[in-house]
Amino acid sequence: MRRFVLFVLFCLVPVVVLPSYSLAKKQQLHSIQADFTQETHLKILIKPLTSHGTFAFQAPESLRWEYLAPLRSIMLMHNGKMEKLIEKDGHMAQENGMSPGSLQVVLPQIGKWLDGRFSDDPVFKTEQTGKRTIILTPKDQGLRSVISSIELHLGEQHGVMESVTIFEGPGAYTKLTFSHIILNRNIPKSTFLLQ
Repeated sequence: MRRFVLFVLFCLVPVVVLPSYSLAKKQQLHSIQADFTQETHLKILIKPLTSHGTFAFQAPESLRWEYLAPLRSIMLMHNGKMEKLIEKDGHMAQENGMSPGSLQVVLPQIGKWLDGRFSDDPVFKTEQTGKRTIILTPKDQGLRSVISSIELHLGEQHGVMESVTIFEGPGAYTKLTFSHIILNRNIPKSTFLLQ
């Protein structure tokens, strides 16, 4: 569950607007689609654990986060409902036990970040450390015991995020790198529903 909340909360929205950017450049965002590579680094590992996948987000609250390799799984959120499927014996099976409380935390964050609002975040202290880097530090001590900081790196194209690195403690971090980003293309509703 912790991994799900971390990924959705911090990594699913690779489009942001830095506070220093002109409002005239701000783009109205309705949807985002991208591929991602996730590397998890831990002291006990010789090589990082690497996963690949895709995601889609349609405002105001539809989300599909799909791991394609090494283990296929899909997390869906649509109209306040959250579902998770995991590949078992060659078939996708629904997994139960997703906490409804995490949905209430995640969705407001996604909407705020899409609007480029970082400074009014009650959960994180925001610092811009360069033209294309934002550092988020948890305000709450309890959350800091799980996440020490999050680094957001913007790409060359205005508003497109290149990567997110979540620092979880000494020698432990997860980095997501986004590619093939598509903005504001209509995404069929069926993308966010169990088939």
